[in-house]
Amino acid sequence: MEISVFWFRRDLRLDDNIALLKAVESGLPVLPIFIFDELILDDLCDDDPRVNFIFEQLVKIDSQLKEHGSSVLILKGQPMEVWSKLLASYSVKHVFCNRDYEPYGVQRDAQAKEMLAKQDVGFYSYKDQVIQEQSDILKSDGTPYTVFTPYKRRWLEHYKPLVPRSFKSFQSLLKLDQPFPSKEDLAIKKSNLFVKPFTLDVANEYAGKRDFPVLDFTSYLGPHLRFGTVSIRQIIASIKPENEMFLSELIWREFFMQIMFHHPRVVSENFRVKYDQVKWLNNPADFEKWKNGQTGYAMVDAGMRQLNQTGYMHNRLRMVTAGFLCKHLLIDWRWGEAYFAQKLLDFELSSNNGNWQWAAGTGCDAAPYFRVFNPDTQHKKFDAKSEFVTKWIPEYQTMNYVAKMIDHDYARKRAVKAYKDGLGV
Repeated sequence: MEISVFWFRRDLRLDDNIALLKAVESGLPVLPIFIFDELILDDLCDDDPRVNFIFEQLVKIDSQLKEHGSSVLILKGQPMEVWSKLLASYSVKHVFCNRDYEPYGVQRDAQAKEMLAKQDVGFYSYKDQVIQEQSDILKSDGTPYTVFTPYKRRWLEHYKPLVPRSFKSFQSLLKLDQPFPSKEDLAIKKSNLFVKPFTLDVANEYAGKRDFPVLDFTSYLGPHLRFGTVSIRQIIASIKPENEMFLSELIWREFFMQIMFHHPRVVSENFRVKYDQVKWLNNPADFEKWKNGQTGYAMVDAGMRQLNQTGYMHNRLRMVTAGFLCKHLLIDWRWGEAYFAQKLLDFELSSNNGNWQWAAGTGCDAAPYFRVFNPDTQHKKFDAKSEFVTKWIPEYQTMNYVAKMIDHDYARKRAVKAYKDGLGV
């Protein structure tokens, strides 16, 4: 019996899942699958909370499908090897999936498409995790934007609301007999960290309260968009026109995604190559103090401790901690980006990369190199009563709290000189 395969990746939901709906419309029985990719897992710890989150979402989807006599086929291995086995076990006619824009995903899908074509299997991918993908918003000369404000303006001009579609065609899904694997079967250890439910209740007052970490005016939407447990179309359809600041954050996400798609070298290189000659100090001992929240600057330390203990960090503090690492300590942004990638529950490669390069001054539309945030000023402005820092630094304002590892004025002058020297100014 010929079948269509739907490949779950960054779209862990049934409703308003474009490629899943297209698979159902193919007219053939549909086999839903998910591959735990060992090429990714091998770089993660056994109890990675994001892998736990993926597993839990798949359990929910499987439970929904079981009510209708179907299931998700869970597989593990390197994708091309898994596909070879699948093609040997099933008569696959079509494969449907939603597009991935990260360099690894683009390469993996190109390899899969080539392999499937040799077996006369069609490979169909669709836009799902974004409203505007890589070539939807271009300048008049056909090149991609590298500055956010004009990109946002064009994004809004092109935006057309789409009605999210519910999934109702369970009868077209294949009936599977094999049991859903356990975490032990997949070598996934339970994590002590967990992804929080998202909320859009913050959108109305987001602009006025988003910079004050003690208010916790965040949606916790990041991981849900990262793994597609909610449709971006449903989210934006729920946002009121006056919630412009909240919408801007979602547009920033798509801006950085198209930057990475068009300029994949930014994964490991400065977007602005003129910064390649900046000499970083890269002191490992300083890096450890930063990682552990032991710099003596309360806003930096509170942010890092929040990250280490919860997997989250408030947006304002991401800017403060990243700026401190790059400018005060003169440590390469790639060190900090890699640490955030390891720790953040809402880690998304393009946004993490884009924001770190923004903080370092090396990215597109970045903060100028001579802009060096004073963490104490940030503290006074956004946590005036020290409510947030005392929550995460119990020893704050006691003899047990560490002294500042570096003087701000000295660090600022040193950073500006290092950047000028690198730029040949």
